Amino acid sequence: MNLQDRHSELLITIGINPNEINSLWLDLEKAYSAKSRQYHNLNHLKEMIELFDRHHSSLKNPNEVLYSIFYHDYIYKATRKDNELKSAEYALAILPNAISLNKQLVFDAICATQLHQHNKIEDINWLIDFDLKILSKDWKNYQMYCNQIRKEYKMYPNILYKPGRRKALGHFLEQEFIYNTEIFRNLFDENAKANIKREISLLT
Repeated sequence: MNLQDRHSELLITIGINPNEINSLWLDLEKAYSAKSRQYHNLNHLKEMIELFDRHHSSLKNPNEVLYSIFYHDYIYKATRKDNELKSAEYALAILPNAISLNKQLVFDAICATQLHQHNKIEDINWLIDFDLKILSKDWKNYQMYCNQIRKEYKMYPNILYKPGRRKALGHFLEQEFIYNTEIFRNLFDENAKANIKREISLLT
């Protein structure tokens, strides 16, 4: 099933008016297909949804998590610091009041993708880990990710980008674990830390 079909199926399930679904998809597709998006694009959503499908049985509120995946980067501008908040606000704004979805969970989940810190709600931890899975990929794919992020921040010269990137990466290493669920922690933490340390060493 492609992304549009998954999006439509979800919106029908949660009670969105079928007449509005195509328009909502076109808005979503346009947002994630902007030329400035080298990494935070539709492919990022596909990879997260593949992880969602793989770990679906571990989720207590799968519809909320899937909806949050679709909209967590709806607003994404490298020059802004409120992308997650604005994305969360938009995600709720398009939901009718009587919708069968835990809006507070959606809002909190999307906002949590800003700092990626451990949350008391396990579904949010799963969403965060889906979002961070890229950090644990093999070095070749990790380098591709690094290059894509650099292109998204191309408006900043290296003298500004490199210290900022080192600080952002260092944030992960300051925590005992990068991943918030036990499964991801056991499978991917070691690789993610190794990748991050290697990238930091190259940001000179």
